Amino acid sequence: MAEEQATQQGNRENRPPREGGPPRPGGRPGGGGDRGGPHGRGPDRGGRPGGGPDRGGDRRFEGPPEIELDKLIGDSLYLDNQAHMVVSRMRDMDSGTRSQLRRLYNAVRRATRAPEGERQHEFVMLRARLAYTIARHGLRSLDQLERLLLQVTRRNEARGYERFRDLFEAIVAYNE
Repeated sequence: MAEEQATQQGNRENRPPREGGPPRPGGRPGGGGDRGGPHGRGPDRGGRPGGGPDRGGDRRFEGPPEIELDKLIGDSLYLDNQAHMVVSRMRDMDSGTRSQLRRLYNAVRRATRAPEGERQHEFVMLRARLAYTIARHGLRSLDQLERLLLQVTRRNEARGYERFRDLFEAIVAYNE
């Protein structure tokens, strides 16, 4: 074992230097030493945090637009359209089962029926459960509902909770 390591070390020392610049500091021709970049964490890759050249503008794909809570509360047709959109994304993207959706819907109904003092806590816990289900089963199409649920719990109004329940009910109905 020790002989094998010594042979490998000898082979490394006999290698020609890497192309693309002078040998790196640190005593070894091919490794170690300064990594460059602004914080010593690799080469400088441009202005973007993720690396690569900055191509102007932030072009991350954020997915579908968020569901607007105020529109959801005030406009039944908007609620219906959003339910259709979520179901169509579910059919395109996910392999979620109807029973998973029904279980979540039952949890939404229970949280809506909770006493007013406990309702916000129930919806916060529901959001945690929804996040777990999304991650565990890969239901990326429900990310939009998780973000909406965050808005609903922050506002903490009975009408918002009821409309969220109505939206979920429509999603379950359209998914049948």
